[in-house]
Amino acid sequence: MIPLYIKNRNEVREKEKRLKKLLSPCQLCPRKCRVKRLKGERGFCGGGEKVTVSSYFPHFGEEACLVGKYGSGTIFFSHCNLKCVFCQNYEISHRGEGKEVSPQDLAEMMLYLQKLGCHNINLVTPTHFVPQIITALIIALEEGLKIPLVYNCGGYESEEVIDLLEGIMDIYMPDTKFSSSLISERFASAPDYFENLKIILKKMHQQVGDLVIENGIAQRGLLIRHLVMPNALAETKEIMEFIAQEVSSNSYINIMSQYRPCGEAYCFPEINRAITQEEFFRAKEIALSLGLNRLD
Repeated sequence: MIPLYIKNRNEVREKEKRLKKLLSPCQLCPRKCRVKRLKGERGFCGGGEKVTVSSYFPHFGEEACLVGKYGSGTIFFSHCNLKCVFCQNYEISHRGEGKEVSPQDLAEMMLYLQKLGCHNINLVTPTHFVPQIITALIIALEEGLKIPLVYNCGGYESEEVIDLLEGIMDIYMPDTKFSSSLISERFASAPDYFENLKIILKKMHQQVGDLVIENGIAQRGLLIRHLVMPNALAETKEIMEFIAQEVSSNSYINIMSQYRPCGEAYCFPEINRAITQEEFFRAKEIALSLGLNRLD
């Protein structure tokens, strides 16, 4: 399957121009901080004018359909527009650990990962750097990039940005973190998280459809992640009902069991423990009871 950015290569440069207009004043995510990033200002996420990359490597800990034999070519971007208090990448998302790179550098990372045999380019937490990523993509495309792009995000996305990414991203992989506005405000300072997520999930699915897997490797579509939280704080039932009823009952979902207290989680008694086996199995049972059978 030919990646979308290759099929639509003539449109990518025009979309790059439109995305750059959203960078300064910044309107790349629902927070719309409107800071002048091209003049050195930084908003909630902490991102600046240049892309900051924490690491890049073939990742073998992602979903099996992304990893395959040679790994998922992950590029971890520093900073984040959610900054969940329990983030397992706290040093990257909150403290911004990483190195500033040019579009040429980022393009070379993509090409290097492809050369290693990675099955895709997995853009981890790309939301606040989308214009710069597309600039790098144009360079990499001209130099022979030809594997699928994965948009691996927290689910708190701008409708306008996702619209502009249509025909560029092959696989959308959003988190579906919370349905309660009180919980999302407490842990991510985003009371509108679920209302925004519902719009974004529908847009993503409209663009790429259900996940298509060929010879064991994901090629295109929507892959949804859901992290089970202690004390049912992620409200799995509400999220799975929305997916089954309003996105697609054939959605490919990874219900994740790896929650553990990280970052500032120790400050919140209700999340200051790992989940139990019973909590994880209950989350899976909820999904299956709603007809969601494509569980990673």
